[in-house]
Amino acid sequence: MPKHIERYKNKLFQNIFNYANGGIAIVSPKGKWIKANQSVLDLLGYTKEEFYQMSFQDITHRDDLELDLNFMQQLIDGKINNYQIEKRYFHKKGYVVWALLSVSLVRDDNDKPIYFISQITDISAQKSATWHMEFLMNVIKGQNEKLKDFAHIATHDIRTHVGNLSSITEFLEEELEDVLIKNDNYKMLKDSLSNLNETINHLNLIRLDKPKKFNALNPLSLYQYVENSIYNVSALVKKENGTIINNVDKKLKILGIEAYLDSIILNFLTNAIKYKSEKRLPVIELTSTLKDEYLVLNIKDNGLGIDLNTHSDQLFTLNGTFHKHHDSRGVGLYITKNHIESIGGKVEVESEVGKGTCFSIYFLSAKTHIHPVLS
Repeated sequence: MPKHIERYKNKLFQNIFNYANGGIAIVSPKGKWIKANQSVLDLLGYTKEEFYQMSFQDITHRDDLELDLNFMQQLIDGKINNYQIEKRYFHKKGYVVWALLSVSLVRDDNDKPIYFISQITDISAQKSATWHMEFLMNVIKGQNEKLKDFAHIATHDIRTHVGNLSSITEFLEEELEDVLIKNDNYKMLKDSLSNLNETINHLNLIRLDKPKKFNALNPLSLYQYVENSIYNVSALVKKENGTIINNVDKKLKILGIEAYLDSIILNFLTNAIKYKSEKRLPVIELTSTLKDEYLVLNIKDNGLGIDLNTHSDQLFTLNGTFHKHHDSRGVGLYITKNHIESIGGKVEVESEVGKGTCFSIYFLSAKTHIHPVLS
């Protein structure tokens, strides 16, 4: 080979070696550093004089050393052509640097090992992000377990109280039958207890059956669930001299989960009552429309309204509140949106301050879907 071409190739190699974005090092079969580019030195914090006095074994974490040496021996024995591992080096300042190490072996004309070529890429940031994600997943897992325990305790304890209240109503009926049979408020109380017990049954079904068989969506009468929810808030509406109008199509069904649908409608209705305007009596109208694959439930009120220009990004976030109400926690809409999305739906909102709000909840229509299974 002409000398000028050889010099050119050597210079090209030197440039690649010296100015490569990642770390490149040449290592002896015994592990001594023969040559390393500036990226390696910067990564590990050593000067050239310090670095070349050490072997890679000196700055490799002890828990990773055996694996690295085993792979090196396999390279020397000709069992593999190269290897790649994640390993830890110690920085000069003592902290750990995570790296992705890729190694190949160069041999002479007699097939004798001369040196290893190592590519060393810093992956500390990726590792940190992975650990952070794992930590968050563990936290979420722990919170989910706590929620399961809470659901178990809540359904059990509330069921006990409902049973106790039902017994009390029976005692009252025995003693005051002639008076109570004509009392609309008492009838409302008794029916509300019955609805509460049914809601607890739905919640308990989710808690017990979801891991096994609760992932299937069921066809549900949207009109009937609206009727049930209207009844459940009838005392609140009566107290505020309000009106709720159910114009939902009686024939159409959505695909959903019983307890979720109860919770979704109830939360929007109670919010509409809670955030009523002091300037007028509350009127809430519920209508339905078919739109593509969805059955859309529109819940329109004449309440305070929401400034969407200011609050649209916070509307369904945790702890997002927009009115100074003593009972505002910013949790209801967040949970409700999650319920809607978990059964394949979505929610949209139109609002004007001082005039009212309309929430449009998109449910999968049972008319256009065969009962899907949630993933």
